[in-house]
Amino acid sequence: MPEQAFSVDLTNCDREPIHLLGAVQPFGFLVALDSTQWVITRLSSNAAAWLDAGPAELVGRPIEDVFTPESIHLIRGQLQTAVFTNTVARAFSVALLSDGSCFDLAVHMNDDAIVIECEPCIDEQGVNSGALVRAMIARLQQTPELRTFYRVAAREMRGLTGFDRVMVYRFDHDGSGEVIAESARGGLESYLGLHYPASDIPQQARILYERNWLRIIPDVSASPVPVEPGLVAGRPIDLSLSVLRSVSPIHIEYLQNMGVGASMSVSILRDGKLWGLFACHHYGAHTVPFERRTAAELFGQMFSLLMESRERDSEAAYEARARKLHNQLVTVMAAEATRFDSIVSHLDEIADLLSCDGIGVWTSGHATLQGMAPTQDQFIGLIDHLVRRDLRDVFACHEIAAEYPPGDAFADRAAGMLVVPLSRPARDFLIFFRKEVARSVTWAGDPGKPVVVGPLGARLTPRKSFDLWRETVSGQSIPWQPVDVRIAESLRVSLLEVILRLSDITEIERRRAQERQELLIAELNHRVRNILGLIRGVISQSRDPSLTVDAFTDVVGGRIQALARAHDQITADNWGPASFRGLVVAEAGAYLGGKATRVRLSGPEMLLEPQGFTTLALVVHELMTNSAKYGALSDSTGAIDIETRLDAQRNLHITWAEQGGPPVKPPTRRGFGSTVIERSIPYDLKGEASVDYQATGVRATFVVPASYVRLAAGSPVEPGPEEAPEMSAADLPKDVLIVEDNMIIALDAESSILRAGIEMVRVASSVAQAMRAIATRPPDFALLDINLGRETSFAVAEHLDSLGIPFVFTTGYGEDIAFPPKLLGVPRIRKPYTGDALLMAMRR
Repeated sequence: MPEQAFSVDLTNCDREPIHLLGAVQPFGFLVALDSTQWVITRLSSNAAAWLDAGPAELVGRPIEDVFTPESIHLIRGQLQTAVFTNTVARAFSVALLSDGSCFDLAVHMNDDAIVIECEPCIDEQGVNSGALVRAMIARLQQTPELRTFYRVAAREMRGLTGFDRVMVYRFDHDGSGEVIAESARGGLESYLGLHYPASDIPQQARILYERNWLRIIPDVSASPVPVEPGLVAGRPIDLSLSVLRSVSPIHIEYLQNMGVGASMSVSILRDGKLWGLFACHHYGAHTVPFERRTAAELFGQMFSLLMESRERDSEAAYEARARKLHNQLVTVMAAEATRFDSIVSHLDEIADLLSCDGIGVWTSGHATLQGMAPTQDQFIGLIDHLVRRDLRDVFACHEIAAEYPPGDAFADRAAGMLVVPLSRPARDFLIFFRKEVARSVTWAGDPGKPVVVGPLGARLTPRKSFDLWRETVSGQSIPWQPVDVRIAESLRVSLLEVILRLSDITEIERRRAQERQELLIAELNHRVRNILGLIRGVISQSRDPSLTVDAFTDVVGGRIQALARAHDQITADNWGPASFRGLVVAEAGAYLGGKATRVRLSGPEMLLEPQGFTTLALVVHELMTNSAKYGALSDSTGAIDIETRLDAQRNLHITWAEQGGPPVKPPTRRGFGSTVIERSIPYDLKGEASVDYQATGVRATFVVPASYVRLAAGSPVEPGPEEAPEMSAADLPKDVLIVEDNMIIALDAESSILRAGIEMVRVASSVAQAMRAIATRPPDFALLDINLGRETSFAVAEHLDSLGIPFVFTTGYGEDIAFPPKLLGVPRIRKPYTGDALLMAMRR
């Protein structure tokens, strides 16, 4: 593209793919592996300095040819943690090579690749990073107020890392930033209070700051080292989570223009979003050991939590005061007028809810203003603008003129606004105003300096001057904070739902109530006629000349009671789907009394639509009655098993199987009960029914079409035989023993297994603990890590094998470790593994 056609502006940096530069910094080397074969797919070209071979010789070879078996085992374990937590795992002082060379490692997953970054160890005798951080946090917690809190944090970070200058840098609402605290060695010019424009930190860099807590450049002048090959399957390597990731040429030039020789940044997050940075500068090359950097990252995380807690305490006090006033106000207003008049009469109290300087309300074409606010005409013009925008939510703006240019005319009285729509579509508004706060901002260089094309080609060239540049900002108010918006939204809900629409709602509800009453009478008339017709049919069909009056009354009464119980369950949820399990339990409990516990249910919980539920209620009643009279429940030994399942079309299959009762004889005549059992579901629901009077017990099967069936929330789906069977919680072992010496991996595995519905998970870290756990209570299944530090789990495996308890091995060594002959056939899961892999192993 010709240079004159290229548009260069402050968004060039935002478009630079800084995570795809394909190079690393030279203070370590990078190895990328295929995640299935563990074969080297990429290698930084400087690896030859430590490995005695470069990408040309090593790409395509298994990692076992380069690293020691012990280090590979450690990497697999660390990778397990990285997979479960989606982070970068670290290990320090690892004997990576056969000559005993020690490295600090960072390991993470990147799509289908494993990325291992290695730095030579920098031995720090007598340094306990954990103790350092604890002491730093203790000193931080003793600070009484925020300004001191930030200053002490900068000093502690500088003491930990040894940089010449450490700044606490906070982002503003517009993306620009301010140095709010600083610690620097003597003789350096202070940066405290300086502002930096948003363009100094591009958007994609801010995104990476949220993913990676720490970023270091030990030597700004060092040449980047390419990762080879540059493309694999047509794609460059994604270095978003890389510790060694090379630096954008634009950023390098920026730091050189500042005279910085090394830098480091530690993110400060609030609610998962970038709040600011610890910005560390050194005026020469400066290396911070990996373990100490990890301590700095931990300090940054703890600082973020403490800072967020302190800011939340302040916001909570502000919000609690507003909530108290809000509740008092709404209580008073609800007892008064039910329209907009009440807002106008309480405008002073409403203004007290927020920190504001003026307030205005526009209702039914009328304006009411108090405090520092626009004039009536100016306010009407602003309302016209807001109506055209059709706001649906609370809207905050600290510079009205930027949103509504005519607002410049009243910026001295009302520069910022918080708009609360009071109707939909938006035509009525409550608006809080804040006055102008003119202030002088000191920038580190001119933020509006023209952009030019420089030595890097058709890209943005960073400014070279960082001389102080002062700007007077006018036409803006103090920005509104999220807590202000929350308070305003709460007020809006109260005004809309509790007060303003009350009179309209009353009238609308009166009309709707009348319509509902008429509809209810018609529906009630229809239902009563249906019920009377159904009862008439039950009485008519139940006639049997052989029955006495009392027996006939019992038969008819039982059937009507079954319908009543079904009706109660349906209407309990506004004539919605009701539980089949609840139907069986209610029928068994109401009709069979003490025999109800001999009715056993299995399968997923199902809900039935009202029509299907009523039909099933009569069928279940007749089956229960027959079983109590002639079948499995007629003596003290029989039982009934009722099983539910869904087929591939989600039709409900119900199996009724009686066993243990007296011998069964097929009925010699078909009464109304038999007709209900065999014909109700096919006739009323268009389903299927089959009854087999086996000598060992009645067996009946029913199919209820999917249109009448719903799976209850939280109930596992059990597909029919047409589909591959999936393991339900009932199929899984109840008690699982995990033998694993790495606590993090053990906790991750435990969480995955518990989420699958397993009742008991026990963890042991050694052979002795595992043996004690087995002696106390043998498990149903065991997961054994082969390497337990100084011992293996083979003794545990042999003991489990002798007890007939199934188990699998987990290993980071691969297939090469020597197994006892009798354990060669035991399944093995290679680290890193997933929760699904564990469940699959249990299935096998």
